[in-house]
Amino acid sequence: MNKQLLALGLSVSVVLVVSGYALYRLGVSQGEKGSTTEAGAVASPQAGPEEPGKIDPATGKKVLYWHDPMVPGQKFDQPGKSPFMDMQLVPVYAEDGADNGGVTISARVQQNLGVRTARVLQGTLRLSIEAPGSVAYNERDVAVVQARANGFVERLHVRAPLERVRKGQPLADLYVPDWVAAQEDYLSVKRMQSADLTGLLDGARQRMRLAGMTDQQIMRVEASGKTQPRLTIIAPIGGVVTELEAREGMTIMSGAPLFRINGLTTVWVNAELPESLAADVRPGDTVEARTSALPGMLFNGKVSAILPEVNLATRTVRARVELANPEAELTPGMFATLRFASEGKKDVLLVPSEAVIQTGTRSVVVRAEGDGKFTPVDIEVGLERDGQTEILSGLEAGEEVVVSGQFLIDSEASLKATTTRLDASPRMEESTEEMSK
Repeated sequence: MNKQLLALGLSVSVVLVVSGYALYRLGVSQGEKGSTTEAGAVASPQAGPEEPGKIDPATGKKVLYWHDPMVPGQKFDQPGKSPFMDMQLVPVYAEDGADNGGVTISARVQQNLGVRTARVLQGTLRLSIEAPGSVAYNERDVAVVQARANGFVERLHVRAPLERVRKGQPLADLYVPDWVAAQEDYLSVKRMQSADLTGLLDGARQRMRLAGMTDQQIMRVEASGKTQPRLTIIAPIGGVVTELEAREGMTIMSGAPLFRINGLTTVWVNAELPESLAADVRPGDTVEARTSALPGMLFNGKVSAILPEVNLATRTVRARVELANPEAELTPGMFATLRFASEGKKDVLLVPSEAVIQTGTRSVVVRAEGDGKFTPVDIEVGLERDGQTEILSGLEAGEEVVVSGQFLIDSEASLKATTTRLDASPRMEESTEEMSK
């Protein structure tokens, strides 16, 4: 009896297991069909254009291409799923200003962003350069006073270096014994009572000249009838006695230097120019100089020379500027600030420097196309002076460029997923193409 009940229970259990498995397989099969249908419904693309240039019926705009908003630099010719993100590609329309890599911004948004523009002008770029310098003596305005004959220094009127002297001021009194003999010969011939003494007198005058006497000293001997053994040396120019080689009582030889006088009516200012700007300064350019030692005073001059030497430590080139100094107010050693004004470059394209964005390897401006459209443009820049930058290529006269709000426009472009950004570079585009592959 127990065996029969056990067999019956085992049979019922087998039937229940088989029935449950059959029901499970039926449910799985129905679930797979339902999920396949749903997945097919989701994955099926919406009705729309299948190639660029067609009109999207949903928006009524012409489609340029499709892209992934997270990778806006990569373009696709057909809709579909993005290879970068788990999302569908988004169409880009011509009316959005993206056909030229730009962005369209309404007038209200432009006002909120503080966008200002300026016109590309054709004009002259004034080259105004400032450089430091130091005042020095004008080495062309120098007088060296030498002894014209052997003698002795009896008296010095200038006793210390760096004393200022006037033109014609006595410097020293010399006693010259060699003059006495030549003058006595001349006076002896002149006292002779003879009709034909012209040749003898001319010979006596020549001997006095050979002894080192000037015509004025000879005339003085002739007028006084007395010997003039002493010579008073006077300053040939006004200036500063920079070298003093004479002392009272010393013996001097003919040709020995006694004084060196540097004039102060003009001075040199040696300006240190960066070698990158040296080509913009030429001899003859006008210069304005100011010095903190004389506040409020302006000195005018010209560039006299560009010295052919580069300072290896500072990488500067020295420009020699000659300044008028009629009141002798500028003295050597003073520091000065010089402003060079050359003729400049004529007929060049100019934009405000604030419009140019330097990204490291590129120079970019944002061009205003009109009707609220803005486009980043690569340009080649030249010189930059006084808030104006020279444009060598990339723009034309009369075009409008943005001078304020460029980076806000760039942010707006990124929000609208335009194709070109201010900081885009060929390397970034290549990286994007590699990712798409």
